[in-house]
Amino acid sequence: MRVRWLGWAGVELEAQGHSVVIDLLGRPEGVLEGTPLSAPMPTVVRPRTEGDVIAGLCTHLHRDHTDAAALAEALRPDGQVLHPASFGGDDHENLWTLKADRELDEWNLSRRPMGLWETVTIGPFTIAAVPAVDTLGDPQVSWAVEAGGKRVLHLGDSMFHGYWWRAAHRFGPFDAVLTPINGPIVCFPHCQPPSPYPASLDAGQAAVAARLLGAKIAVPIHYDGFQIDGFYDTRPDELSRFLDAASAETYEVAALKQGEDITV
Repeated sequence: MRVRWLGWAGVELEAQGHSVVIDLLGRPEGVLEGTPLSAPMPTVVRPRTEGDVIAGLCTHLHRDHTDAAALAEALRPDGQVLHPASFGGDDHENLWTLKADRELDEWNLSRRPMGLWETVTIGPFTIAAVPAVDTLGDPQVSWAVEAGGKRVLHLGDSMFHGYWWRAAHRFGPFDAVLTPINGPIVCFPHCQPPSPYPASLDAGQAAVAARLLGAKIAVPIHYDGFQIDGFYDTRPDELSRFLDAASAETYEVAALKQGEDITV
């Protein structure tokens, strides 16, 4: 299986002449443009197999992880979008998922909401929705993907949680674990009072998560993105911090540049 990092959380997986993408991003406009929380989207590259992708996997319906326009360009006509099933709730609870959810419908994309631990086979890929935890309480999953006996796990922008061992038992061993490392501290108007804890895995937590998952290779993602002062604050030198934290671990680290790939 070929694993290609597209930038931010975007990943392209290729196996047996087919491909899937995870958390694809492509739009030039900003996060929550037109609001005080607006910021430029992270820089990314496009999938190599654009126009012929059989499935687009979204870890959660935030617009920096679910880009309907980019998915519409990447997917082949019978391709489908997989994303976590809704928790329900009102518009206040779902503030950060409403726009991405509506855009998926506007682009008339075929959608498959996935329940926790649900598994589906699409082409050569067996895809499982692994429980993950979102800092805002929005539905989020990690995607375990297997093809040709090779297994990878994409952690989206999950916080640290307790599903690592169960995920490793059910879907491991993992040839590669793609983990967020930027650990931002967030303060959003609809989630008050704010939490002082990282909203996704920080460098030290990511290094431990990869160990608990039994990763053979850890691939850092979800860094060098955006900064929204007072709302989404990151620490500098995210990659260096992760490399330092993982230096004593037994797994390998593949710090890919955007557009680079590894074969597992």
